[in-house]
Amino acid sequence: MVTASCATATTTTRRACARPFAGADRVLLVSAGTHGEAALRQHRTAVEAARAAGVGHVVYTSHMGADPASPFPPMPDHAATERMLAESGLPYTALRNGFYAASAGVFLGRALESGVLAVPEDGPVPWTAHADLAEAAAVALTGDGRLDGVTPPLTAGAALDLAGVAELAGELTGRPVRRVVVSDEQMRAGLVGNGVPEERADMLLDMFAASRAGAFAAVDPTLAELLGRPPLSVRDVLADHLGVPLVRS
Repeated sequence: MVTASCATATTTTRRACARPFAGADRVLLVSAGTHGEAALRQHRTAVEAARAAGVGHVVYTSHMGADPASPFPPMPDHAATERMLAESGLPYTALRNGFYAASAGVFLGRALESGVLAVPEDGPVPWTAHADLAEAAAVALTGDGRLDGVTPPLTAGAALDLAGVAELAGELTGRPVRRVVVSDEQMRAGLVGNGVPEERADMLLDMFAASRAGAFAAVDPTLAELLGRPPLSVRDVLADHLGVPLVRS
């Protein structure tokens, strides 16, 4: 059995990282809740502090869509952080997490009341449960070598676009949800008109652009192999979100 000493810390300053990293064998670095240079500065601080503290291995929560050319701002940040880790000389794992299944419930939002999900064209997504990804992170932190370096996409077993999510929500609630495609301009105008900051509205549209380009479409068996069971499905996660009991055969 491998014994791992794990540490987490805020990543604003190297000094803030130094104390919790001291004596740590393995560190879980959770990606910053921002993007662009602010995120990379925090990640760089944490990586430098880990190296200075003699940390044995860094586990980073990356994303399946990590790509320096992605139109969705967090994805180039993930790609840059993966490169940062590779160049640091530290042993590392970059967990390319599948798109969070909880986001599907967020996208449904008022559609559950109105019966209409009006968003731009999207693409298939293997909506993946936080709980399953947390279990994968725990595997990485045990240090058995199965997840060294950049992982394959850690995803649920099937991909579904928002039309499929709307159909599934209707099945679970007994109230049909119709998926309507609107233009990016219509979506942006509606968001900003309802008080959403322009930068946030633009980022959401960038996510749709990446999705319809196939950035989040991959389905991979790695997560199921790590868990030793099928990952939770988007049906499972939505049922829990909606408070609907699932009947299993």
